[in-house]
Amino acid sequence: MKGLAMRKIGEIGWIEKEAPKYGPLDAIVKPLAAAPCSSDIHTVWEGALGDRHDMILGHEAVGEVVEVGSMVKDFKPGDRVIVPAITPDWLSLEAQGGFSTHSGGMLAGWKFSNFKDGVFGELFHVNEADGNLAKLPDSIPVAEATMITDMVPTGFHAAELADVRLGDTVCCIGIGPVGLMSVAGSNLMGASHLLAVGSRPNCIEAAKGYGATDIINYKNGDIVDQVLEKTDGKGVDKVCIAGGDVHTMEQAIKMVKPGGIIGNVNYLGSGEHVYIPRVEWGCGMSHKFIHCGLMPGGRLRMEKLASLVETGKLDLSPMLTHRFKGFDKLEEALLLMKEKPRDLIKPVVVIEE
Repeated sequence: MKGLAMRKIGEIGWIEKEAPKYGPLDAIVKPLAAAPCSSDIHTVWEGALGDRHDMILGHEAVGEVVEVGSMVKDFKPGDRVIVPAITPDWLSLEAQGGFSTHSGGMLAGWKFSNFKDGVFGELFHVNEADGNLAKLPDSIPVAEATMITDMVPTGFHAAELADVRLGDTVCCIGIGPVGLMSVAGSNLMGASHLLAVGSRPNCIEAAKGYGATDIINYKNGDIVDQVLEKTDGKGVDKVCIAGGDVHTMEQAIKMVKPGGIIGNVNYLGSGEHVYIPRVEWGCGMSHKFIHCGLMPGGRLRMEKLASLVETGKLDLSPMLTHRFKGFDKLEEALLLMKEKPRDLIKPVVVIEE
């Protein structure tokens, strides 16, 4: 089969590869729509995961089941499915301990384009199909459904990690596609004042549509100073981090109140250390909590998020700024994600409606 692969650090290309094999619990799926992610950019051009050779890229796709193993009960060939970016091993001890995303080791629930071929192939493998596939509702277009595989659950997880509650004042740092979903998630969870940090006009417009009450533009000065000014010097109850670099945690600690919580889902592709300011962290005694995590995957989460879209509680159309048609457009979409023009939020490649 054909696939778009990471040849080595800094290089991508189309390769021919043997079609994946499957076990009794697994499935083989062909993509109907797929999307590149900034994580792919970090993986290829920053070497964030180390070197990979001829590994097919991509971890965001909806598809059609082609084959299933003998023990798969709930899915059959022809089913249209949502495939989460994170596909844990649900029988693992880590999953039993409540941390399924780390089944088999830290971050090992993230399999696609990490240590096994991803979804940018003509076919791809899904482990434990009954636990990691979800039926794609007929009412959700495949392009929008692709957002449910990673952007929505990751952004929402920032709000979950920050434990956003009714009436909280929340700052969401970064309003790319994941950050926009952290805004939407915080809004759905009951945030009152919702500050969104970003500068691109279309992202700002989308953030307001998802519930942002204030925009903090880092081009207008230090974001901590702006947040403190907006909150009369008090700071915010919660912070969601969905962008930035190794210094962003420092800003989050400075703007959150004692007793506040920081929820981080930002993928740091470079740097050796994350910086924590000693004084603003109360010399280690501030009760400013840092929660970070890889988003939960699996079937149940996909079904619940799809239900928000089905019922009109979550409109994903503002996310889709660039639409491509055809499997061979995956490379163009990936390079667009790397270039990140100012009008880009999320590109999607529709292979088959």
